[in-house]
Amino acid sequence: MSRRPPRGEYIETDTGNKVARKATLVGTQNIMLGGKTVIQPDVMIRGDLARTIPPAQSASGGPANNTAVAIGRYCFLSKGCVLRPPGRMYKGVFTFMPLRLGDHVFVGPGTVVQAAQIGNHVHIGAKVVIGEFAIIKDYVKVLDGSLVPPNMVIPSFSIVAGQPARIIGEIPEGGIEAFELRDLYKTVGNNPQPTTS
Repeated sequence: MSRRPPRGEYIETDTGNKVARKATLVGTQNIMLGGKTVIQPDVMIRGDLARTIPPAQSASGGPANNTAVAIGRYCFLSKGCVLRPPGRMYKGVFTFMPLRLGDHVFVGPGTVVQAAQIGNHVHIGAKVVIGEFAIIKDYVKVLDGSLVPPNMVIPSFSIVAGQPARIIGEIPEGGIEAFELRDLYKTVGNNPQPTTS
């Protein structure tokens, strides 16, 4: 009998991130997790798609940050979703730009995200495609099956749906509590807690 504890389905980091052993993180040195983020099985994060051009020196004289994917606190990446930095021609060379997710971002199953930026408290439904260099502001809900075209900017407090996506409504006053993901975070991991409601 082994003295080692049994391996759980999730690896839990010092900052509270819960990463499924069956998730695929490529180029981990270029992926930054803010803490208390859940990455479910079959998620793919492409950190290897980092800038190919040499970044400018920072003001302190050291090398600039080469983060390809930055994820904030209390984010939830559902099964089968893909986070991939957007790419374009820059000074005659094809390169990838950073993908930034804010805090309390829920990404539904089967979703592909290639946005430049996703704000705080955003809910992205299942089987959604977020096109390259799209910008989603704070408190936005993208409904299931939507196709957000490249370079689209979605303003705060919007509800978006369709193929191509368009704004179909706005988040009502008092409806922002539904974007909190702290309780959902507690229900996942090697020692999940039951919901209190």
